[in-house]
Amino acid sequence: MLEIAPSTYYDAKTRPPSARATRDAALIPLLLALWVRNYSVYGRRKLTKAARKAGHDVGRDQVARLMRHMGIRGASRAKKRFTTHADPAHTRAADLVKRDFTASRPNEKWVADFTYCSTWSGIVYLAFVIDIFSRRIVGWKAASTMHASLVIDALNMAAWTRRHVNIDGVICHSDAGSQGEIKWSSQHLRDGGVRYGQQASASAGGAGDARQDVVARAAVDGAA
Repeated sequence: MLEIAPSTYYDAKTRPPSARATRDAALIPLLLALWVRNYSVYGRRKLTKAARKAGHDVGRDQVARLMRHMGIRGASRAKKRFTTHADPAHTRAADLVKRDFTASRPNEKWVADFTYCSTWSGIVYLAFVIDIFSRRIVGWKAASTMHASLVIDALNMAAWTRRHVNIDGVICHSDAGSQGEIKWSSQHLRDGGVRYGQQASASAGGAGDARQDVVARAAVDGAA
């Protein structure tokens, strides 16, 4: 069924463990013992320092990989924040993109997303709109709280930056998130004060759409 030679199968069955696998097998119980000994609160940085202090030559990335393999993690005082909460009661816009995050021209498809970042002054929430063709951020808005106007302002800015060109038929795609009053939908394109919004189409994917997040993150990292 796999269409491989029998010799290939038996060679894989009898092949000895690689040097990395052998070293991992020796390190895993040592790292786990150090982690438990330190009240199961050490993250990759402190666990790496503890392992080196105990005489083990390990790297931080290696420790992080083995911690993921063991399913352990360090304690954190940071509050978990979620920017995507699906609302089952909300009428979701149709998915017009169908996971095809490519475009043949500017203003054919926009991707809208919502995230946050930590700063010395506190948490900053950021809404942004990306033109898929150029991967350029065409609209954005930052604020210290999550509210509906944050999202609408990002769409307004996207339309304003394209005010000198025709954006008829542009598809604005987002995930199916809903934070309080924040719902990316055709309602905002019609009634949210977005210029040329009546000529745009709303499109929504799944909650926290992974492929959309990759597109958005690549654009944000490029801008940064």
